[in-house]
Amino acid sequence: MIKAIYAGSFDPVTLGHLDIIKRAAEITDHLVVAILENPNKKALFTVQERKHHLELVTKEIKNVEIASFQGLFVDFAKEIGATVAIRGLRNSIDFAAEFQMYLINRKLYGAIETIFLAADEEHLALSSTNVKEVAVFGGNIDFMVPKEIRKFIAEKYKK
Repeated sequence: MIKAIYAGSFDPVTLGHLDIIKRAAEITDHLVVAILENPNKKALFTVQERKHHLELVTKEIKNVEIASFQGLFVDFAKEIGATVAIRGLRNSIDFAAEFQMYLINRKLYGAIETIFLAADEEHLALSSTNVKEVAVFGGNIDFMVPKEIRKFIAEKYKK
């Protein structure tokens, strides 16, 4: 059985994230979508809110589980028995950063293998940061985020 982990902040979850989740779920037996709890980063949504959002948008994908963790990615991967890390790539900058993390993760946990999934071209410009920058000024984010969570984003930015 291939148990994989796709980790990120998902603040908020984008259509790009959802695309990677769906594609990763097709090639693995069990996919854990893991929200990194980073106390040093100011988040728009709490971990519990992000978990709820991810559960809403993945409820139809039977082999996906939503979790959260603190600390090192590899420690959480070991804890849950994951042997595959899923990473999404939008561009060469993502690749450079992700490749460095791949090398470090392999040193820390030799049993982990990394699969890089290239973003679909319609999602190349998507990032949680871009969503927040558009949303704060009331711009249209329909092409950026799943419809199930648009209302939660609008609530955060009500003036």
